Amino acid sequence: MRSIGEMARDSGLGVSALRFYDRAGVLVPAWVDPVSGYRWYEPGQLDEARVLVRLRRAGMPLADVRLVLAGWSGADGDLVRGLLDAHLSRLERGLSDARSEFSALRARLDHRENDMTSLRTDTVQAGTVRLSADANALAAALDAVRFAVSGDPELPMLGGVLFDIEGESLRVVATDRYRMALARVRVTGGGEGRVRAVVPTALVDVMRALVGGAGPVLLTVDGGRVTLESGDRQVAGQGLDHDFPDYRRLLALPAGRRADIEVAAFRTALEAGPVRSAESGDLSVLLPADDGTVALCADAAEGPDRVAVNRQYLLDALRAGARDRLILELGAPAAPIAVRRPDDEDSFSILMPARLED
Repeated sequence: MRSIGEMARDSGLGVSALRFYDRAGVLVPAWVDPVSGYRWYEPGQLDEARVLVRLRRAGMPLADVRLVLAGWSGADGDLVRGLLDAHLSRLERGLSDARSEFSALRARLDHRENDMTSLRTDTVQAGTVRLSADANALAAALDAVRFAVSGDPELPMLGGVLFDIEGESLRVVATDRYRMALARVRVTGGGEGRVRAVVPTALVDVMRALVGGAGPVLLTVDGGRVTLESGDRQVAGQGLDHDFPDYRRLLALPAGRRADIEVAAFRTALEAGPVRSAESGDLSVLLPADDGTVALCADAAEGPDRVAVNRQYLLDALRAGARDRLILELGAPAAPIAVRRPDDEDSFSILMPARLED
């Protein structure tokens, strides 16, 4: 007999996933200790667990997974082959439909690009802007957004931090699709209009090392080149030759419940609390309450107000928040989660929720 921990280690399914599949009647343990509730599995169930892993990676619905496992150990594999073929056919039809829709969207995009000289709604200067900022404020802003920079080589336009300069304001923004972070720095010398540059990650990190002290720093954006000066030290580099998405369209969030959390205690609870296993990582399930608190749900918890989020992403956002207390803003299960500073409305992060299957 294998313990649930051994089963998780050998099969690739997390402990929380094994508990979930037990409750769903998909992979039921051979014996459950009536006193402790601890689950034990027969040796033959390891093969079924490994089959389950492959089926779920392929996106097979649980109803079909249950039938595949029921017929897996039988002498006649016709049922299993039929279910596999049927699911593969669904995937191929879905891929064909997706290709058709994406082809139509690309054609519309090409048409828009040919008809419009610019898709931007603002006037963006192409000249030179030179401005001054407080070193500590710029360092704090970069720290607040650095965690959200994308590392996906297929989306190079997200592989840096947007420097968005407008008047006396510098906004720094980063996103990797699943999370976005924004911070604002007061500057002088910004001038009229708007100037933007996407600063690559490597240059951002060197800039952050340069602004480690107090005093003013000078930032120059000249076309696609970005230069930062601190005293007699200077760092410069070319910005990314890509447009950054209009982040302002993503800031209008539906109203949600706000929970004032003590960060250290909440981090400890997150790190030790229950998780749901998913391909994208371990998920923490949050449940906001009317009294302004937020609880971590156990595996068996249910309710329409549950919001699931990648646990590591939330831990990163709490660390980047750089405050003893932060505000979690939780809306509907499909609405983004905001992590805000109570004393600074211009620096915050947004996390996309994860879907709780079944």
